Order: sequence, then structure tokens, then C-alpha cells
Amino acid sequence: MPIKVQSGLPARETLERENVFTMDENRAVHQDIRPIEVGILNLMPLKEDTELQILRELSNTPLQVDVTFVVVSSHESRNTSSSHLNKFYNTFNEIRDQKFDGFIITGAPVEQMDYEEVDYWKEFQEICEWTKTNVTSTMYLCWGAQAGLYYHYGIPKYILKEKRFGLFEHKVSNRKIPLVRGFDDYFLAPHSRHTEVRREDIEKVQELTILAESQEAGVFLMMDTTGQKIFVMGHPEYDRVTLHTEYMRDKEKGLDIQIPQNYYVNDDCSIRPNLQWRAHANTLYTNWLNYYVYQATPYEYTSVPPKKH
Repeated sequence: MPIKVQSGLPARETLERENVFTMDENRAVHQDIRPIEVGILNLMPLKEDTELQILRELSNTPLQVDVTFVVVSSHESRNTSSSHLNKFYNTFNEIRDQKFDGFIITGAPVEQMDYEEVDYWKEFQEICEWTKTNVTSTMYLCWGAQAGLYYHYGIPKYILKEKRFGLFEHKVSNRKIPLVRGFDDYFLAPHSRHTEVRREDIEKVQELTILAESQEAGVFLMMDTTGQKIFVMGHPEYDRVTLHTEYMRDKEKGLDIQIPQNYYVNDDCSIRPNLQWRAHANTLYTNWLNYYVYQATPYEYTSVPPKKH
């Protein structure tokens, strides 16, 4: 089934070239089905790239997904045009009275700052609190996951000695949970971060369950007992060349950046990297939408229902 996006969104043209079925608002109003409403709080600087990456993942489901892009009002984006933001994004104040089946909070390049130093931290906390009553299930990604764990459970983050950067192998640790249904025992996922949360801190929180982790990269996937909060420590939504683009950008800036681990063939950055994580990324988002968003939300969504898994 299609993703509903606004007419003129640049990502739509790319998705259609990839045979991803999209529709605009005019066609969507004639669909006699109950669509899934998903909000995306996009905190990444290159918002158009992130839009495309996440929309790809949301497209692999038989459900119709209506997407609303959200931006914080307490931070001025310097890497995305104001015309794009004004046309395709809502501020949190504009959507705070709405109910969403699913909500995604992306990463952000502020991980080396204390949470309280981030200029939109107060607004971020307000959004996290709002999701408890206005969203059936929220997926937190990378910095968003670390910040969500800190806000909801007081779990701290730790600065790494060097950036965790590359493609890492993870092992599924709890197969009884529907979120990892269909996963292989081991799967790959990209990471790009300077900080981490630690297993010993997560294990102190009784309502959190670790679902996948890596010997090299640490905990990757966890959730609360209700499925209302999903935390993903890496970037499964990244496309084939995102890590490459980040690596070349930092090299050109003269930063002390290591080559992405396990990413290039023979560590040769002139060779186009293989795409080795897309299937599991698709499965993760499909399982989330099916088991924790769609099946847990009443047709007439008036309040966040209690969940049993």
C-alpha cells in the first residue's frame, strides 16, 4: 500500500523512481480505508536525506501510511531551506492536539553536548511527555534513542574514545518479541555516533528488554514492556552511501575520522559499498508498524490503549 506525502515533496520523485507507491493528499481522500497516521520529528541537519531514508522503510508494508513531518520551533535549521520547512513541516505546537498511531524521533548531531545544553532540550522533553498520551508507539533513533532513555528512565550516555562508525554485526537476544520476528540470528546495521548507553544501566530498568546487541557496537535495539517506546541505537534507515558521505565530508574538513568499519570492500573507499542491511531494516519497520502501531490502535483513535504483548 502507498505512503501519503504532500504534493511536491522532493523525496516523492525519488521514491517513485524506486517503484515505491506514493500518493498525494488529493488521491488519499478517496481511499476508503483507515490509514495509519505516523509523525516524524526530524532532528537531522540534512532533513531531505532523512525524509527519503525513513519513507523508504515505511513503504514496505501493506498498510497505507499517512506521514506528517514535524520540526522543533526552538532551533533554527541551517542546512535545510526555510521554504522546504515552511511547505512540508509542522511545528510541535501545530500538531500537539493531534493523535498519532506511530511517531519517529530521529537522531541529531548534538550527542557530544550535555542534554541540557541542547537548545531544544526543553521542547524535546515536552514532546517525549506528549507521546505518552497522544501516540500509540514511538520509535527513537540514535541520539533520539539516547535522549529518550535519559528522559524516560534517567539512563546516562558516555563519550566514546573514538567515533563508533561503520557497519556492525548484531545478535538477536530475545526471539519471543514480535519486533524481531523474521530476523536472522545475526544481522548488520550501520552506526555513526560519539556516545553510547551501557547494558548495565539498561538492565537496572525492569520494564526495558534488550532485543539485539553487538560485541563491537553494544546494545542496538530495546523496548519497554508495552511496546509504546522502541529504542534503536544505530541507523538502520541509512542508505548505501550515507556512511560514505559522512566519511568524505569529515575527511575534507580535516577531522580525525577513521574509515567506517566493515563497510568498504577491502577498506577501499573508491569501491561502491555493498548494501547489506536493508532487508533487516525493512523487517524492523514493518514489524513495528504491524504489531505495535496498527494492531494496537483502535479504528477511532481517541486515547492510547493499554497493550498486552
